[in-house]
Amino acid sequence: MHGFPTITIVDIIDILLVAFIAYNIYKAVRGTNVLRIFWAVVIIYVLWQLATLFSMRLTATILGQFISIGLILLIIVFQPEIRRFLLMVGTKTTIDGDSLLKRLRFWRKSMNTKNNSVDLEPYVLACMHMSQTKTGALIVFIRQNEVNDIIASGEIIDAKVSSALLETLFFKNSPLHDGAVLVKGNTVVAARCILPVSSNLDIDPNLGLRHRSAIGVTEQLDVISVIVSEETGAISYAVGGEIHHDVTPSQLKQYLESAL
Repeated sequence: MHGFPTITIVDIIDILLVAFIAYNIYKAVRGTNVLRIFWAVVIIYVLWQLATLFSMRLTATILGQFISIGLILLIIVFQPEIRRFLLMVGTKTTIDGDSLLKRLRFWRKSMNTKNNSVDLEPYVLACMHMSQTKTGALIVFIRQNEVNDIIASGEIIDAKVSSALLETLFFKNSPLHDGAVLVKGNTVVAARCILPVSSNLDIDPNLGLRHRSAIGVTEQLDVISVIVSEETGAISYAVGGEIHHDVTPSQLKQYLESAL
């Protein structure tokens, strides 16, 4: 008589690791056509097994050939989703060569002097003014990732931030008002930048291109997007592929203080 199988700590770690990977894959493909395609592949595989079981040689041969090249087909079909998943993993796990040294320097500096934080007042004030005048705006706060490709798509500004500068950039008659403004710390890096648009089907269909772009860039990069709606004047922010609607200026400032 066989006893109960022995479960070791390694087995528990193995199960947790598989669950973690499966959850993150689901999170990356949620709202896309990937799940539908996945079920189509499962159905084809089941049909192939049934055709083999009932000796339907022609059908089994055709489906077998399809299954044999299925991995290559999946890579081709799922290329955007695979790229998004790898970027998500890389964003959370990549450590720059100087990262540890930078962290040690920051820690030592914070022990001796008060760290110079980001002055959020110009950003919040500009968003409040643009909300009142219903001026559409999209501000992207750069955190860890390099965003050189996105910066290259726009116009380099490289100026100290001020509410007047931000409002001028997004003024509807300004040649730079289209696209996103990228900022880092207390510097306006670039304007009129082009962002990747999210393809997530779970996004509210009433959201326009500005909001979809704000969500899309946070799906791929470690950034925070702040949006002012041109239609309603509502202020929103997006992070990690999720958008938070209708926040007040004080709520926006509170979140940015904790995130930056």
